[in-house]
Amino acid sequence: MRIVFAGTPDPAVPSLTAIAQSDHDLVGVVTRTDAPLGRKRVLTPSPVATAATELAVPIVKADRLGDDATAAVAALEPDLGVIVAYGGLVREPLLSVPRHGWINLHFSLLPRWRGAAPVQHALIAGDRVSGASVFQLVPALDAGDVFGELRYDVPRGATAGDVLADLADRGADLLVRVVDEIARGTARAVPQEGEATLAPKLSIADGALDLSRPADDVLNRFRGTTPEPGAHVTLDGARLKVLAALRGPDADLGPGTLALLGRDVVMGAGDGTSVLLKTVQPAGKGPMAAADWWRGLRTTDPRVEVPATSAERAS
Repeated sequence: MRIVFAGTPDPAVPSLTAIAQSDHDLVGVVTRTDAPLGRKRVLTPSPVATAATELAVPIVKADRLGDDATAAVAALEPDLGVIVAYGGLVREPLLSVPRHGWINLHFSLLPRWRGAAPVQHALIAGDRVSGASVFQLVPALDAGDVFGELRYDVPRGATAGDVLADLADRGADLLVRVVDEIARGTARAVPQEGEATLAPKLSIADGALDLSRPADDVLNRFRGTTPEPGAHVTLDGARLKVLAALRGPDADLGPGTLALLGRDVVMGAGDGTSVLLKTVQPAGKGPMAAADWWRGLRTTDPRVEVPATSAERAS
């Protein structure tokens, strides 16, 4: 089959590579336009664009899949569209351009966690089992019939970045299997069953750790927002990024209180629990061990901010 692939970030690259190495004809790649990255805001191609260039595949760069993108895809005469984390919606008439429509590799067990950030929301919610689904793209958000899925036991302590990288590799194999079945005419899709939950894109504010919550809840949010949009607390009005953290000892420090226990820096959380800080990044500085950061503090009673409504709820 002639296949057009749409994707943008790193987790989409294994699927692009797997399609390129399959028995099918990868005729084009759609990805978002170059984005400014780093402190110097240098325009940089997406990871998918970089991979497509190495594969010598024609590239369509578009932030919105409107008339121009539709015309460019139609000119490639695809039999099937494959999308993995492109970062935009495929609507009509583009939805009907490929003869077999579009299929989507989504990093959750649908209908749980429909939306742009399924892995992040799954970890924040404390899900111990996740997975990936390949489904038929329809106008409604992530609501199409499912061709295949894989289940995945979330490793203890894994961050969203860890889980996404693992599911990206495993999901690529699932995706090619479904593409092969569609080509042979043996693919069978079944309607989604169960209660749908939503996983909208996260903002920087979603990475704020609420220390009025028990440590396990705090760590779920830390893992779900690492590396993006980034877990953090606020100390003396400045954001302190939390890059690595573990469950600390039960120690009734009070929510938000920082202390040095032995050689470990801990933050008091709700219900007499604590979070052990391993690596942090103060504003304007690079990553450092939490103990090194602690030694440089100039305050004698360091406390991170706890939202007033959360503090009232905890009391």
